[in-house]
Amino acid sequence: MGRVSKAQAQENRQHVVATASRMFREKGTAVSIADLMKAAGLSHGAFYKQFASKEDLVDEAIAHAFDEQAAHSPVALEEHAGEHEAARWTLIEDYLSAWHRDHPGDGCPVSGFAADLGREPDQAARVQHVYVNGVLDLAARLATDDDGMAQLCTMVGALVLARATRGNQISEELLQAARTALTESSTGQSIPQQRTD
Repeated sequence: MGRVSKAQAQENRQHVVATASRMFREKGTAVSIADLMKAAGLSHGAFYKQFASKEDLVDEAIAHAFDEQAAHSPVALEEHAGEHEAARWTLIEDYLSAWHRDHPGDGCPVSGFAADLGREPDQAARVQHVYVNGVLDLAARLATDDDGMAQLCTMVGALVLARATRGNQISEELLQAARTALTESSTGQSIPQQRTD
């Protein structure tokens, strides 16, 4: 078998980072390198040609998740042509949806990596600036006055609890309670009923 070109090697690396970003949000950073490389369709040995360590890959995967989120976050704001409240409601509806609860691998990195970074202080220190900036960005998108952080805590906490109780009626109740709290507190009226697809 011939050697992989530099372009192919770079493409493979980006594919591994994207796969890791998704798998780590879905299953946690304890996913083995063997399972990760299998999911990426590459050999276990190829990992060590691309990355110095698993910790380096985790760093890159977290940064990739936030870059991906940043690339898509303007969509809701643009959709509503600068109408912050309408964009905020869309964000809340999407974030606290059954789809987001059930698809953590494609979901928000703030909630997706919180537990792992809380358990791994060395890893958290390495990517803290990326994670903190992601938290601040999400809080700013939620803010109605200076309450973005409190709203973010409600939203992320509800999603984490809903994922932990998935399959039980309380999971839906947690999502609905958070949607109600986040929308009625700032406007006095409730957000339209959220979709369940």
